[in-house]
Order: sequence, then structure tokens, then C-alpha cells
Amino acid sequence: MSGQRDGFALGVDLGTSNTVAVLRWPDGRTRPLLVEGQPILPSGVYADTDGRLHVGRDALRLAHADPDRYEPNPKRRVDEAEVMLGDRRHTPAELLGAVLRAVGEAAVGALGFLPPAVVTCPATWDADRRQVLAEALALAGWPSAAEHTLSGPTPPGTRLLREPVAAARYYTEVLRRPVPVGESVAVFDFGGGTLDVAVVRNEGADPWGDSGFTVISCGGLDDLGGLDLDAALLALVGERIAATHPAQWARLSEPADTTGWRERLQFVEHVRGAKEMLSRTTAAPVAVPGVPAAVSLTRADLEGVATPLLRRAVAETRRVIAAAGLAPERLAGLFLVGGSSRIPLVARLLHAELGIAPTVLEQPELPVAEGALTDLPLRRNRSAAPPLPLAPVVAAPAGPPAAAPPGAGPAGTLLDAGTPPLPTTDPPTAADVPPTAAHQPDGTTVAAGAPGPAAAGAHGTTVAAGPNGTRLDPVPQGTPLAAGPDGTAVAPHSPAPGTPTPALPPYGSPAGVPPQGPGIPHQPGGWPGWPGVPQSGPPAPPSGGGRGRRALWISVGAVVALAGVATATVLYLTWDRHPELDFQAFGKGTRVAAAGGERPAEMFTAVAGDRAYLAYPREDRRLAVVAVEAGTGKELWRKESVTTADQWAGVVALPGAVALLADAAGSSTPRELEVLDGGSGQPRWRHTVLGDDELFVGRDVLALTDHERKRLVGLKLSNGDEKWSLDDLADEYRNTRNSVHPVTTDGSVSGPGYGDGSPRDPQQGPVEQLVQVNADKSVRLIDLGSGAEVRRWKAVAEPDDLVAAHEDRLYVAGDDGRLLAYDLGKQAQPSVLYTAEDDDRRAKALAPCGEHRACLLEVTGSDDQTAVVVAAQEGQGVKRWAAPGMTQLVPVGERVLARRIYPEPAATLFAPDGTRVLDDEDGVAVRVDAGNLLLFADPLGSSVDDRSVAGVGAGSGKVAQLGELKDVRGDSCSWNTEVIACGSEEDFVLHRFVKE
Repeated sequence: MSGQRDGFALGVDLGTSNTVAVLRWPDGRTRPLLVEGQPILPSGVYADTDGRLHVGRDALRLAHADPDRYEPNPKRRVDEAEVMLGDRRHTPAELLGAVLRAVGEAAVGALGFLPPAVVTCPATWDADRRQVLAEALALAGWPSAAEHTLSGPTPPGTRLLREPVAAARYYTEVLRRPVPVGESVAVFDFGGGTLDVAVVRNEGADPWGDSGFTVISCGGLDDLGGLDLDAALLALVGERIAATHPAQWARLSEPADTTGWRERLQFVEHVRGAKEMLSRTTAAPVAVPGVPAAVSLTRADLEGVATPLLRRAVAETRRVIAAAGLAPERLAGLFLVGGSSRIPLVARLLHAELGIAPTVLEQPELPVAEGALTDLPLRRNRSAAPPLPLAPVVAAPAGPPAAAPPGAGPAGTLLDAGTPPLPTTDPPTAADVPPTAAHQPDGTTVAAGAPGPAAAGAHGTTVAAGPNGTRLDPVPQGTPLAAGPDGTAVAPHSPAPGTPTPALPPYGSPAGVPPQGPGIPHQPGGWPGWPGVPQSGPPAPPSGGGRGRRALWISVGAVVALAGVATATVLYLTWDRHPELDFQAFGKGTRVAAAGGERPAEMFTAVAGDRAYLAYPREDRRLAVVAVEAGTGKELWRKESVTTADQWAGVVALPGAVALLADAAGSSTPRELEVLDGGSGQPRWRHTVLGDDELFVGRDVLALTDHERKRLVGLKLSNGDEKWSLDDLADEYRNTRNSVHPVTTDGSVSGPGYGDGSPRDPQQGPVEQLVQVNADKSVRLIDLGSGAEVRRWKAVAEPDDLVAAHEDRLYVAGDDGRLLAYDLGKQAQPSVLYTAEDDDRRAKALAPCGEHRACLLEVTGSDDQTAVVVAAQEGQGVKRWAAPGMTQLVPVGERVLARRIYPEPAATLFAPDGTRVLDDEDGVAVRVDAGNLLLFADPLGSSVDDRSVAGVGAGSGKVAQLGELKDVRGDSCSWNTEVIACGSEEDFVLHRFVKE
């Protein structure tokens, strides 16, 4: 399959209630794929009046308005000829295909192409059911299905793999649990809709090199899953409501109208949430529509109603094991997967009844999807660690390198549901990015964890700025992974030679928000006595004195001068340049209406200093843009784009302008870019761009990674004319795949940040230099303004390695377990800051966290619960701080924020000495500046909802509740150090969160 040689792969567990996908990078790292900013995608499908199919949380939200158009479990309908949703009929393949298309779009947004993929199906599915899945893959635009068996090699296409085989491979290859050849393991897959039980035997490696697990017996219960536990718990709550509020229970139990059905759906969601909470705590409240007081449930309540159902599950498991001709004690293991197996009672009953201790993970939704990746074995030949010292390749030009600048982070591509088949571009031309998550994001995702300091903007737009206080420009950096806040890249492509090339960023990361302009940063001013600052100096000596008197005056003057310098130095070093803000609760907010009372399908915002740009698509497919004063909401102008697009990616603030970017289906699909004047809103210029290239904006030059022409090119920001060009470097196989990273500064990581922590304030650390990691493992330092190659090193890193460039240092975390620091100012051997204790330890994230100090997030194997922050500083040794469950690192000045998005978002903020300022605080934390954070209670998704927000002092950890952003679209929000702007259901709203 295309790209398999590079190791990119996608594993998908298409579940009855939820769908989970996992991405793998060439170095073996795996991350859950964030869809809608979350690692778990509800499998439900909603059909609107136009016949368009919506999936996931959007489908669930739409179902509240019209439940008849919603199918929560399309996989259960696989045997039916048609499924009626509203007034339209759909085949099961169409419904499953809609879910798969959403997964494919998210993968393309993360990587720029659809990698080789494995999709799992139940072991009990016969040929007819698997054919429906094959049709769904075709409708989703994926390569044709090809099932792997032990009878021959699998033909090219999207592989189909039985779920228990995928789980068994995860059990042996990821968890390292032994299952000798000829021995068997039982897989207990307890999901939202069904229970599937199978016994699989290890037949040894088949002739084609794959792990030869065979299903020797299987079974299950189609009428038992998490949904049935929900129903039992709902009945218990119903009995209590009926005793005190009989009329309201009658309304909820037998809805008579749409409003009643909407309330019932809300009630069911609240009960399900309580059930999930009871897996972690001993008590949980259930909010009941129309009933003032919540109903309290305990874990004993849950276990009381669940025990009879789970005894059926245990009996079925015993039957399947017996059908394999085995007794439970003969099994090599009992592996529990599926979200419902998280309930503690499940493992307890199986252990008590079968006499074998089951293995259950904290995230049991992931093993099937990640185990599916083993059907595309990783083939790589990593060379040994680079020798020390490293010899220079190109002599550095005279003079010191340009000052270090800020960066840009992951960005992404969003796909329209009606687009043609997903691009399956070969990874060597599309995978030039550090992986993240979901991103992060931020997401993040998000998420999850971009490997270098970068600036991901809203919807994946990456941002950076020109030096010396110039305003922010969008800077797409790499295609990650959320979100989030964590990030992915959608950037313009270079047009044909001679054609002016646009300067615009990409979109798609749910973790971020568009860039901002000047007027925000808290930069220290000059101090009297500080070098370069005029000062009065000592008094002049009298004119008539002798040599001794003159010497005395000189001595006194010197002492005074030195005292002044010392005092200024102490003040400068001790002055808190980023004090904790005086947070205030949200007030009523300032609203800006869309034209004619329209209810836009999408909304976008970008804040630049005292200017906010608010945008939404019109029915005529043009993009309406409103410019307002950020502080007051006063309208400055309102314009429409000349360009039309079926779907828009968003808006990005530029120096004195705003860019409008249409969306595209894939990395090579053309889309339109239009730039409006920031002062008047009048059109400046338009260009057709592609989504495969990344952008980095400096003072007056935009650097473009032109993958089609295999070069890095610098374009004038004023008119798009080419200023310089630098050919990509190739390895011995003529591969030119590379990654490019901006060099960040202390200022850029101390200002407002996106979900993944990448800088977004144009005045706090402009981009002046880039680091390019090449296919031949060399690294070169490039001046962004001139395109000059300042310096080059051999045998440093591969494009997929974790890399961070900050101030005068380049940090590289390679597969050999070492963290190296290169001095960007001279050609010298690197410093080894840290070496992992053993081969099982590996780095997941890398971020700068102080002067000549970098922080790694390190785990054992793939277990996030073993995560540790490793802070390594030149000449200062290494410090380690436990951060269990965390998956991302965000620089906050000299502090570092460890974040996770899954299963519940949380963050831990470490002071420079390792003190926990925040300790596993629930919510999504983003940087306001080096002294302050915003804390969102939930990830910033695309749905309209209430968003609880708090302000946090990064020094004290003091949390100030700001209140709720009512009915806002979370992923549309952008903020600076004083104001947050969001799109709501019908208009835009701006809230101040700092006292004037």
C-alpha cells in the first residue's frame, strides 16, 4: 500500500456506539486520532432535510431538534435493507460510510493524506455483513477493502481485521503479555451496544510475516452493552422520579411531542454521564429535566441494576471458552476491551466466576484500534545515534546569526462531507510534520502534542510574527496531530513560476484560534542605568580642582554609576514582567449580529490587538466579514468576499489586512485565498492555493515550503513576488521529505498561546530564523529574511523526530533516548542533556522551558500513566517530575504545563523548580501570558454550548471563576490578554475578562 514503507498507518475500531481511530508515525509512536476535537467519535448519524448525513456530536446535537432523523447505532442496522431517517431512506452502508468519512477527513487533516488503514469488524460477522462494510469504505472514499487471512497475502486496499485478533495482538505486542504458540487468549469486548466474546489461538507467524492469531470460538450478546446498563439505570432513576414527580416522569417516559423527545434525550445523556462517573467515583448526580433537585446515584445503585445483566455476560464468556475446548484456567489471559468494561464490577464478576484475573486498561476503548495497526507492521531501519562531535558541512557566513524568533505549530485540513475520495498521497511528500495530537489540541488536540514549539492557530492555522513589534502573520507549521488544542496544516501552495504567490495560513486544528495583532504584550521598558538607556550620570567635577580632587570625583562617579547599574539590574531581574491579572467575571458581553438575522452554519473569529475580525458564510457562498474594535465591539466595516466557496476554512489577521481562506478536500485540492484591507475592508488580491505547503511569516517575507517544486521559497509580503529560493536537500534515494520549524524566543512563549502552547502574539518574539530537518538527516539554519543558509549540521535528526528550536539552541530528542542541544550560534558538537534510563523509556513531547533548558514528556512503552516530565538544563543536571496520564507539554515562560485531553481533560502546571502550581486540574488550560492561563471546563468543540471558563494565576495557582460563555461555538473562540471573542448560535459575542 502507498506509503507503508514509511510506517504511517491508521487503525479504526468502528463500534456500535462509538468509533475510535489511532494514528501511527514512522518512529512507532501512536496517538488517538481526534475527530471533532475528541478521541472518541459517537457512531450516531443524523440525516438533515437536504439528505446530508451528520455524524458524531454534531449528529447528537441535531437529534435534539428532530430525533426521528437520528440513528444512534448504525452498526446494529447492518442486516437491514434500508434505514428510515425522517422522510429519507438510507442503506446501512451509507450510514457507516458517513462515520468512516469523518474519520478519513480527520486523518487527512492530521497528515495531509489518508495513510494505509486497517478497519476492524466483529468476529461473528459473516460475508454479507463484511460486504456492507466494504461498501461503506467505498462510499467514504477509502481504498477498496481487503481482508487478511492466513491463507495468502492480503491484496492492496484497506485491510479488514477481526476485532478479537486486533485485541490479541495489542495484548501480546503492546502490553508484552506472553501467549505462546498454540496457546489461547480470551477477548471480552464490552462496548456500548453489544458484547462480543472470542477465544483466539496463537498459530505463530504466518508465511507473510504477520502474527497468526486465529479465532477458534466466538459469541456474544447483541442485546447487551453499555446502552442496556444505561436503560437499567434509567429505570431505577425513573422509579424515584415517579414517586415524587409523577407528571414529569410520564412526560419523560412517553414523550408526546418534539419537546418531550428532546427532554428525554437530555435525560438519557445525563444518566449515561452518571454511569461513567460512577466508574471513577462512588456517587454521581443526575439532572432531570423539569425536576428542580438532581437525583443522586451511588456505585451500589449501579452495581445493583448491573449485576443481573453482567451475570449473563459471564455465562456467555464461559460458554465461548468451553466451545473452544478449554477451561478458563487453560487460557493464557483474559483481556477486557470496550468502554463498558471500565465498570469495576465487570472485572470483579469475571474474576470471581471464572477464577482468572482479567486484564483491563484505563482506556479500554483504544486496544482494538491500536492493535489493528499491527496488521501493517512497521518496517524501518534507523541508523545508529550520530557520533560526537559532528563535522560542519557549510561554513557559517560572517557575523552572528539573526536573533531567535517565535514559531508556528501544527495546522490542518478539514474536508467537506460531499467531497470525492480522500487523497492517499504517499507520505514522503505529505508527512513533513511533527506529530501531535488533538493535537492537541488544543485542540490542541490534540491532540495532541506537537514536537516542537510552534504556533497553531484556530482551526489549525499557525501563526508567527515579524520582528521588532510588527503585527502577526499566519504561519502554518507542519501537519500534526489536538487538539488541543491541541493541531494539522492547511497552507497555500506555490503557483506556477512567475505568478504572484499568496501569503496565507492553513486551517483545521480544533485546538487553536487565529492570530492576534499588536498592543497586547507586556514588554519591560528600559531602566535608568541599563546599558543603552540614556541616564543623567554623576555630577561634573568642579573646574578648579587638582588631580586628586578630579580623581575623587571620578571615583565617586564610578561608584554611583555602578550602583545605578546594579540597582537597575536587580530591579530588572526581580520585576515580575508577567504579573497575575486582575480577572473579572464575564459581564453581559458585547454582541455583533450577522446580517439580516441569519443563523450561520459556521463562524470564525480572529483577534489582532484592538481589532477583531468576525466572519461567517452567506447563502450565496460568499464569506461575510465584520471588523470591530475588540474592546468595545464598535463596528468598523462590514464586507463580503469576492470569492465564493462551498465551504470556508476561516479568517486570519495579517499585518494591516485580513485573509479569507476557502476549505478544500485534500492537500492537493485548489482553494481560493482572498485578502482584504484591514482599514477599509476593500479587496487587495486573490490567489489560488493548495493545502500541501506550510507558511512562515517574518517581518516582510513569507517562507513557503513548496513541496511540489521541492524547495523553500521566500515571498515578499507586500505583493507575493519571489525574493529567494532554496532547494530541498535529498537523501541517497532522492527523497526530499523534510520538516521546518521556526526558532522561538522567550517572548514568544511568554505571550498568548494556542491550545498546544504555540505562540500567537506577533509582538512577543518575531520569526527571523527557520530550522529545516532534511531527508538526509542533516539540519540547516536559515535566515528567513534573506534565505541565506547560516549553518548546517550532518547526521542530526530525521523529519519525524521531536525537534524544538528556541533562542540560540536546537533541541533534538531521538530514538536513541538522548536529548541533545545544539548551539545555533556556532559550529560545535552538541551537548548531551539527558539519556533515558532504559530502552523502554521514550519521549512523547518536547518543549523549551527556560534558558538553555528543555523539558521532555517521557513514558515507559506506550503507557501514559508512567509519564514523567524530564527538565534538562545545560550545566544544571536533570530533574524529573511525575505527570501520570499527561500527553502534551506547553511552555508558559519558564514554567511548563503538562496536559491531557483524554479521557477527561486535565492539566498540571510545574514551576521552574518542579513545584506543582496546578495539580491535575480538570479542564483545558491555555496560555494568556507567562503569568496567566485560561481554563476551559471542556474541550473547545464545534457545537453550540455553554462554556465554563476560569482565569488562573500561573504563579500562585489561584483559580478565578469567570463564568459561562453562553451558547458559543467553542472552536470559533479567539483571545488576547484581555478579551475573548466567540461565535454563538446567531451572532458574535465579545467578553472582557480583565478589569479595566
